[in-house]
Amino acid sequence: MKRSSKTLIKPRDLRPTTGKVREALFDILRGKVKDSRFLDLYAGTGAVGIDALREGASEVVFVEKSVGYSNKIKGLIDGRTFAGKAVVMNKKALSFIEWAESGNMTFDIIFLDPPYHTEEISLALIAIDGSNILDKGGTVIAEHFSKRELPENFDTLQKIKDYNYGDSILSVYVLRASHGDSYD
Repeated sequence: MKRSSKTLIKPRDLRPTTGKVREALFDILRGKVKDSRFLDLYAGTGAVGIDALREGASEVVFVEKSVGYSNKIKGLIDGRTFAGKAVVMNKKALSFIEWAESGNMTFDIIFLDPPYHTEEISLALIAIDGSNILDKGGTVIAEHFSKRELPENFDTLQKIKDYNYGDSILSVYVLRASHGDSYD
């Protein structure tokens, strides 16, 4: 029987956020995750979103285009105490942003970690910038390859800091009107 390529999990396509970078991410977000609406774009294994649930996020939306990875995330969430706070969406990130905007969904924190050697990071940040899915006072954190420089500003997003972790950088953006947030 031939399997659909949509349902296969291909480990070579996945580059999970390392434990070190995840720990740094939640250090950067200290005090902001509890009771937040957290969006984990390009969720992969779901590790970042699950950590957000453990940190007390009121809701986490996992967006993953791979059916196999989406099912794996659902399996990790099912039966846990935070299962009612998690939604797994089997969608492409850019389609989800458009869908969320049309449904007036907003998030306090948006984390995105697309494949490093594609243009997805730029496309996703442009889509987030052009949408209304980031709440006033919200934060976008983009994990990307250290050799890729991201813009300091978009129309509504302003980069406030980069954190370098070897081959990975976490770039923190806020809405220009709320750039007083501190991420030292």
